[in-house]
Amino acid sequence: MGTISSDDQQAIVTSAISEISHIATLPEITLRIIELVEDPSSTAQDLHNIICNDPALCSRILKVVNSAFYGLPRQIGSINRAIVLLGLNAVKNIAIAASLTKLFRGGDLCREFSARDLWIHSIATAVGSKLVCDELHLGLSDEAFLAGLIHDIGIMVEVQAMRNEFLQVFDELKFDKNGVPCGDMREVERRIIGADHEAFGAGLCEAWKFPKSFTYVTRHHHDPAALPVPNRMLTSIVYVADRLAAEGGFGFRSDLPEIEIDPETIADLGITIEQLESVRSALPKAYHDIESTFG
Repeated sequence: MGTISSDDQQAIVTSAISEISHIATLPEITLRIIELVEDPSSTAQDLHNIICNDPALCSRILKVVNSAFYGLPRQIGSINRAIVLLGLNAVKNIAIAASLTKLFRGGDLCREFSARDLWIHSIATAVGSKLVCDELHLGLSDEAFLAGLIHDIGIMVEVQAMRNEFLQVFDELKFDKNGVPCGDMREVERRIIGADHEAFGAGLCEAWKFPKSFTYVTRHHHDPAALPVPNRMLTSIVYVADRLAAEGGFGFRSDLPEIEIDPETIADLGITIEQLESVRSALPKAYHDIESTFG
């Protein structure tokens, strides 16, 4: 496939997402939670009433907020208490994260790709994103966690809608003995599929009516500097966490032939070498603390 226009790429993305509406649709309860939290007149009680209609989701949210990862001083026994302590937006983001696990189901497609490896990498990137936020005291921890979790969601769109072409991408990609890709997966995706996983991820976020910041993350987590400076923060956080997760050996890294962190992004974030090292060293335990919760 030769060079294609942005309009053609968008048509490919839109067509793929429409074909996989069975997986590209968030659970109804999650959509209701998003709508409710974005309504300024909503109350904590409104959110509590929705979540408590789904005992499994209710239980999972409480498992997350009571995990060692959150480090709260005492156990939280009710959704109401979680909302009071964490806020509506944080509980909304945890609820969305808890509902996404089903999208990453699937076996090994080929030697170099399994949905499980992608899920491991996605959780590790989510954890790293929260740790970066905590280091920088940005107050975006739950938003960053969700952004990290979904940054590569476009790959699952490709797996579901264009499996044969996706397998061709991996047929063409070469890997060294450590499993590090020798070529640029995104370039191969664009040539074989017509768009890369960033474009598919951004399209899915738009279909889900997620905030624009999540579209930026899915579209530009490999190149946050392509965004205007005021729109870069969340994407830069995920960019850093993505590389730290790959460096730590957490699952999938076929789209990261290089894991060095661009100095411009470090400068944009204002993160010090010491803070980066703190995130790097905290990541394995933090991943372990949350992984079983999301399973």
